[in-house]
Amino acid sequence: MEEKPDLDLDLWLDQEIVLRQNKLKAKFWKILGEVGNRIDPELLLKIHPASRGTKLSKGNDLLGYPYQVLDLVRDFNPTDGLNIRVLNWFGHGIYLFVLIGKNHPKAPIKQLNKHQWVFDQASTPWDYPDILLDNSFTDSPSTQTFEDAKYFQWHKSIHISGDITAVETKIRDELKILTFLLS
Repeated sequence: MEEKPDLDLDLWLDQEIVLRQNKLKAKFWKILGEVGNRIDPELLLKIHPASRGTKLSKGNDLLGYPYQVLDLVRDFNPTDGLNIRVLNWFGHGIYLFVLIGKNHPKAPIKQLNKHQWVFDQASTPWDYPDILLDNSFTDSPSTQTFEDAKYFQWHKSIHISGDITAVETKIRDELKILTFLLS
């Protein structure tokens, strides 16, 4: 029996698949950039006076999958901060997260539940594998859940089609609803 090599050189040399993935990443990067550019900085300041605007970032290894992030507001203080995050995790989906400080005056707890948001219960708000793959969240948090929480974060999945304009519109519409709830 012939041993397989340690390196998958066929995949490594498959220029078509590498280019295809890179083009797809570039298209999603453009979508997130357009969404971020269309956010009015004044709206973010209205929602949270300590807003630091928007920021795009990316990485190549969240459990072996590339990811892209659009952050809005960017105040990560667990007591009174606020951050809105669009996570595009290749192989998994696009998700919208809102991290709200435990004492934030505009935490729309009941409204988020009514709009199909779920409350995250992982050990940190950044543990996306635990939150999204191991279902470390609840759709009906109790008073005790809130009291025990180290942070307040909700998320929801954004279901998209293959049309670039429709994807951008869907993300923007979800963000409009969220910013309305936070106003």
